[in-house]
Amino acid sequence: MICVAISDKHTQKCLDILDNVEMAEIRLDLTETALSDFQKIFSHSTKKIATCRFDTTGLQVQREKLKKAVDCGAEYIDIEIETPEVQRTELVNYARERNCRVIISYHNFKETPGLRELYALVDKCFEFGADVAKLATMVKSKEDNARLMALYSTGKAVVSLGMGEIGKVTRLTSLMLGAEFSFAAQDDGRITAPGQITYSAMKKLIEQIKQTLS
Repeated sequence: MICVAISDKHTQKCLDILDNVEMAEIRLDLTETALSDFQKIFSHSTKKIATCRFDTTGLQVQREKLKKAVDCGAEYIDIEIETPEVQRTELVNYARERNCRVIISYHNFKETPGLRELYALVDKCFEFGADVAKLATMVKSKEDNARLMALYSTGKAVVSLGMGEIGKVTRLTSLMLGAEFSFAAQDDGRITAPGQITYSAMKKLIEQIKQTLS
């Protein structure tokens, strides 16, 4: 499934995108969605991930926005692995009690760690309460890509992606190796991570691959 990362500041634009995609991540730390508009967005029938990076908004805003998103119907919330334990535990429990799935995410915008460290990070995500472990790292070589894709051998619910130009291919191969979803950019080219492919382009590439393999 392709998940479009939405960072548009206008609520109506967010709703328009939701009308035309299969899944979306709402970047609440980047949008200007008022709490009063959360019901419109998170009650939408499209599957939604609510994400709010605390290093951008602060912990109090993250707590408030993610809880509100859960209350309004978000199917997932994304919590960074670096989130302080008290807040992380509170949000995990809040989501679980309301049948909302939890993504614990790790991002490294500088490099891709070694394989042993990557496996350890996956384990830590699940120790911290993840239903899905998401790892996104900066890729500088094909070997980096290979290490990220090796994480699918764990058989766990992992979304492992490479950032940057060389890492683009992982956004497609991840879906073939068992990722529940992979991330794409809005069709207007607005990205939330280096190397994201637009939704329409990614959808076309996947269809071409399916046709080739059929």
